[in-house]
Amino acid sequence: MDRAVRKGAIALDEMLNDIEVPSLDVPDLDGSFAPTGEAKDLFADKKRAAWKDVQQAEARCDFAPNKVRISYRNPQFGIISLWKKSVYGRTLTDIKSDPEMVEKFAVGMNTLIRQIIGHSLVNGDWCIVTSPKRRHKTRNFASLISARLTDLLGIPFYEDLAECHSKHRVGAVFTFGKQPPAEANIIVFDDFVTTGATMISMRELLMPLGKNLVFFTGINNKL
Repeated sequence: MDRAVRKGAIALDEMLNDIEVPSLDVPDLDGSFAPTGEAKDLFADKKRAAWKDVQQAEARCDFAPNKVRISYRNPQFGIISLWKKSVYGRTLTDIKSDPEMVEKFAVGMNTLIRQIIGHSLVNGDWCIVTSPKRRHKTRNFASLISARLTDLLGIPFYEDLAECHSKHRVGAVFTFGKQPPAEANIIVFDDFVTTGATMISMRELLMPLGKNLVFFTGINNKL
């Protein structure tokens, strides 16, 4: 049967005739198999699709240099990060469980902080604080880095200054667990920052003190 073909169209019939289909070795079917007749459970647990596993894969960091930036999670303030989340590299869980990474973070942050506010550190009116301990209270990665930074920067670290009784990060309200610092300038440090919700809660806690606040993080966990 003749078909109307638009002028300039490609003749797919001729192209399909030129395609060589590879041969497939099909295994013999086992004729002994017969269906059990059992009804399919529509509510049975299904395996997660591979693409979902990729989507929800844990964040990584390759510690590539020259990734320093200011990330604005809130229009009112920015967070200065040393490194940035990457597709390849070590997972954040692996990083936090490696004791040697404490020194790497501390040395890197020491260099960054001194480059930005080093001229003011000599005044001796600075201190460092970090977010409340939640899941990791005995070996808290951010606290270990902050404790090392106090030696490198020569400023006091007020551990457990902030407390949080909520498990939720977004909208969490922090309270003082200790007497607020007397220093006029406060470095607020956290190891990783994703949404910035923790830093926002720290800012809301510290702002009424009338101090100068500078926010730093090791890894900006957002592409």
